[in-house]
Amino acid sequence: MKLTRSSGLLLHLTSLPGPYGIGDLGPSAYQFADFLAYTEQRIWQVLPLVPVGYGFSPYAGLSTFAGNPMLISPDRLREQELLQDHDLVPGPAFPPDRVDFDGVWTYKKRLLRTAFERFEADAAPDDRARFEAFCRQNAHWLDDYALFMTLKEAHGGSAWTDWPGGLVRREKKALDRAREAYAEEIRMRRFWQFLFDEQWRALKAYCNERDIRLFGDLPIYVAHDSADVWAHPELFHLDASGRPTVVAGVPPDYFSETGQRWGNPLYRWDVMRKNKYEWWTRRMKKILEDVDLVRLDHFRGFAAYWEVPASEETAVHGQWVTGPGADLFRTLRKRLGKLPVIAENLGVITDDVVELMETFDFPGMAILQFAFDADADAEFLPHNYERHLVAYTGTHDNDTVLGWWTNTQSTQEAETIRRAHQFCRHYLDLDERREREIHWAFIRALFGSVADVAILPLQDLLGLGSEARMNTPGERAGNWAWRFTADALTIPIATRLRTLTQLYGRAKTRMPVLEVAAP
Repeated sequence: MKLTRSSGLLLHLTSLPGPYGIGDLGPSAYQFADFLAYTEQRIWQVLPLVPVGYGFSPYAGLSTFAGNPMLISPDRLREQELLQDHDLVPGPAFPPDRVDFDGVWTYKKRLLRTAFERFEADAAPDDRARFEAFCRQNAHWLDDYALFMTLKEAHGGSAWTDWPGGLVRREKKALDRAREAYAEEIRMRRFWQFLFDEQWRALKAYCNERDIRLFGDLPIYVAHDSADVWAHPELFHLDASGRPTVVAGVPPDYFSETGQRWGNPLYRWDVMRKNKYEWWTRRMKKILEDVDLVRLDHFRGFAAYWEVPASEETAVHGQWVTGPGADLFRTLRKRLGKLPVIAENLGVITDDVVELMETFDFPGMAILQFAFDADADAEFLPHNYERHLVAYTGTHDNDTVLGWWTNTQSTQEAETIRRAHQFCRHYLDLDERREREIHWAFIRALFGSVADVAILPLQDLLGLGSEARMNTPGERAGNWAWRFTADALTIPIATRLRTLTQLYGRAKTRMPVLEVAAP
């Protein structure tokens, strides 16, 4: 895949400002797109847009195909007369800088139910026709998802393996009874997906018209407690009760002596291969309809993955197992055409992973914050970049640049941190003033590199500290909740970003040549 020299911002939709406790697909999303356009950013990267479950992680969604109903904009529903002013006011006093997921869902669920009831009572024929067409076109995932979510709520939010046996085993009589008993609830959840789809596609069109590409994120694995696993148990390593027999993770390394036991069920790649990767084809087709570029998370797992027995409490006693490799991507390319994929190739990358990326021309990633723990040969230092690359100051999984620079509370030894900071100070030629603006020093180094694409988390553009971190891996609480406030995107920040974007050839327009008087 050929990349165009450009730059962009990483910001999940939940982090947008607004009055409803969470960022959504309403006015603030369009205002952010306008900010991107003004500053000549041509990429908006988001995290997975899926409905979230326990822990609110978008990387452990309740469905890989569905959209998160919490992202539906009440303002847009009011414009459609599906909500009225008195439905919205007074609303709860949500904090402006954090997402209270439980409180938001309680509030928004009431609004979404009201919108559904008004649609059922008063919708115009054209609107009904669009809804029915959406249901038909997406039936392969929508029917199972709507039923799954309805049953999950009916059973107090419990995991599907704890439901009555007939539902766990998806026996026809049990499913037919459930569909009949909960018909209206099931239809309502289909309707919420229709609303999400219409609002998302409107935002995507608005961005594309302004030469902004939406950059999505596809985790390699899905959550066990998801519509995907419940609806297709034959595609995963499960026992007779539906529980995983082996799970995903990564082996022990420098950062963790016990490795990471993620707990996602592993795919039965042999079964998937026999049915020509039908599920994966549908999954990739769906996200390519939703976004313009896709980051494949944990890309190395397609070459080989760490398999951990589900009975193990840590990832120590696992083993490497060969993944689907080129066979999967050949099939996807044959059925879907070009694959605008970015490979998340962070960590220890083996030759077979590199070969897989090169075979399909998938660019990799580089993280500037990780560059200073070694020496001049470190691959994440800008002078070692190649063009075919997406380079970041940092990601959603690590601290902000300012947090990394100022926070001495770390699992790393103090001496290691000191050496990394000292190397960074010399490499970026930091004096006292530039140290106070460490984030801008990172941005300038990134934008000036040869990497075709440079991406900044919004937190780094704003120069925020660890309080704005999006996720701390391994911590169960407090993640995914950060939001910025409406007054944060100032004219000076926009002007400075636009100037650097033009200066380093990442904009469509070029900075005018400045005439310098002869001495």
